[in-house]
Amino acid sequence: QVQLVESGGGLVQAGGSLRLSCVVSGRTFRRGAMGWFRQAPGKEREFVTAIMWGVSITYYADSVKGRFTVSRDNAKNMVYLQMNSLKCEDTAVYYCAASESTVGVARSSEYQYWGQGTQVTVSS
Repeated sequence: QVQLVESGGGLVQAGGSLRLSCVVSGRTFRRGAMGWFRQAPGKEREFVTAIMWGVSITYYADSVKGRFTVSRDNAKNMVYLQMNSLKCEDTAVYYCAASESTVGVARSSEYQYWGQGTQVTVSS
């Protein structure tokens, strides 16, 4: 049984940083993608970033480019999201997700496994 568990969320002031972690258990992925999505109150879930398992390719939403960095540790089956220069509009529940697909990684429908989410709140 595949499980994804996020951690590292919290309350931070605008301009600050947070690092989210996601540990994957129950399976070792060697292809496909790991993604981060977020959902703010009253809004749809949106793509944040994705990283491919087999190759060092990453994708970012325009809204986070230059501020967020995704990375992975294959040996530990973990994925990280370093978030710098946080803005109030980054406030959301952040989810990590695993996809067996190598295409369409910005689409939530391509992901088969999801974590429970971790709250990130950025105050002004």
